[in-house]
Amino acid sequence: MVMEQLKLMLILLALCLLVPLNSAKSIDVHYCDEYAEYGIKVSGVEISPFPVPRGKLTTFAIAASTDTVISGGIIKIDVSYFGFHVHNEEHELCEGTLCPIPSGDFVLSRSIVLPRITPPVSHQVVYICRNVQYAMVMTIKCYIKW
Repeated sequence: MVMEQLKLMLILLALCLLVPLNSAKSIDVHYCDEYAEYGIKVSGVEISPFPVPRGKLTTFAIAASTDTVISGGIIKIDVSYFGFHVHNEEHELCEGTLCPIPSGDFVLSRSIVLPRITPPVSHQVVYICRNVQYAMVMTIKCYIKW
């Protein structure tokens, strides 16, 4: 009886230690051009689930703000490692976000399926956002590891 309780406690402890490893994680993000004046100011990026699963849906939530109303545009996502492109997507900004985006704080959320066959190294993810006039309003990069 005591052994079975001990086994159960060990299993529960193991689960408690593993669950946080497969949750969301905030990561460091950088502007691609640190001297540029972008219309969207990014305060952080959260990836869920983390670590990023190969061949499964991953959500990138970008916390940002803007001083002007953004009525639409495109968002491009480019994933590469060591300069080799492994994934590229382009979408209408209003597909995953309610438009127009009013001035103030907002979250730009995108879910993508990253390649199933990917080496376990650090990958660069670049987000490029252009408004309806095709002017660059945000270009950020972050690094993730599978």
